[in-house]
Amino acid sequence: MTERSSAATAKRSPLAALLNSLPPGTTLVIGGTVVLGAASYIHLMAAGHSLGTDDMAAVSVLWTILMSVGLGLFFPVEQELTRIVAAHRVDGRGTAGVVRRIGLITAVVLAALAAAMAAAARPLADTFFDGRLDMVAALGLAFIAMAAGNVTRGILAGAGRFGPYGLQLGIDGGLRIGLAVALGLGGVRSPLAFALILTVAPLIAVAATLRPVLRDVTAGTAPGWKPLAAGLGPLVVSTLLSQVVVNAAVVSTKLLAPADAALTAGLLNAIVLARVPLFVFGSLQASLLSGLSTAAAAGDRPGFTRLLVRTCLVVSALGVMGGVPATILGPWLIRVLFGAQDVLSRADFFWLSAGTLSYMLAMVLGQALMVLHRHRVQLLCWAIGTAVLIGTTLLPGQVATTVCLAYTLGSLAAVLSMAVSVRLTFPREPGADGNGAHRPTLVDSV
Repeated sequence: MTERSSAATAKRSPLAALLNSLPPGTTLVIGGTVVLGAASYIHLMAAGHSLGTDDMAAVSVLWTILMSVGLGLFFPVEQELTRIVAAHRVDGRGTAGVVRRIGLITAVVLAALAAAMAAAARPLADTFFDGRLDMVAALGLAFIAMAAGNVTRGILAGAGRFGPYGLQLGIDGGLRIGLAVALGLGGVRSPLAFALILTVAPLIAVAATLRPVLRDVTAGTAPGWKPLAAGLGPLVVSTLLSQVVVNAAVVSTKLLAPADAALTAGLLNAIVLARVPLFVFGSLQASLLSGLSTAAAAGDRPGFTRLLVRTCLVVSALGVMGGVPATILGPWLIRVLFGAQDVLSRADFFWLSAGTLSYMLAMVLGQALMVLHRHRVQLLCWAIGTAVLIGTTLLPGQVATTVCLAYTLGSLAAVLSMAVSVRLTFPREPGADGNGAHRPTLVDSV
């Protein structure tokens, strides 16, 4: 193929050209992410058609808490492992020490979370699950499964082993689909059964991909506790705040309109639908963080900037392609697919879609700040977004419209503050030292 024909092909397919410019291995993760994303829809569809309104609301709240608190606590573990393991590979250092220490931190967090949930089991059950203590227990088990998945995927992504990474996602998603369909066809009416899928599927997926994980843990010294805590602590808080922004609508509705189970369930269905681009974006995150970390460790400023800009373009395209059909067809789709009641308008879906686009851009810029060791700056930006979300949620008006608008404005505040922070932290033109040579500003890794 000539250069002219290649250029014509790229011009006809700009999104394909952008995707091809992303780090190697991205396409290997996409398949697993698509399966896992589809599993979320099929899982909730099966539950929505099998359970009564109150039981479906309980499953909706459990799913939302898991996706907010669970991801907030344990996805930073995956990110830090990915960043540090990738940097150690560039430097030729082993990874066993850092894996042991971050694994211990994860175990301590799980133990503290379990103790807190046990102490508050009755209030949690009464507030969110209509008094069902078994749903609180199911939530605790799901936290354990999520933590195991994040730790193992962090090791795989940092080592650049995106095949097993995608396989774990695919097995997890495939099992969720199979189990949810089996429960639906079998006439199961228990919300606990649908909740336990969130534990069983990921644990089996972790077990199936454990061998390549262990193979990539090579002998190496452990980093100090202080640098680990300095990075992981602010990252956990910022990720928790980011999950508050993206998942607050369902919990806010449960608190503001506790008697409206139909609205609570319908909002979760709408959020899942509007977040289709976010599930696709998940396939880019692991390779993006690995690529940024590698570029930063090697001092490759042009590569770092190029990857960041191209990823933002891909994310923007995903947001538009997913948001337009969600806005137009959303109210009809949640009725047909999930059995939801007619509780949301196209305007609500527009705000949810706009919020999703802003949120994805914030996630990209947040990873850039993290790689540059600006964890506290990232935390501040998410704190700004959370403050805007809370303020908007407390405004008078219809609950559905208020919580959807709060998601959009909170995400927009976060991405704008991060854009300014990245620009100030990582100027477009590199500095120079006294001899006229470029002065490196990409920071060292742990």
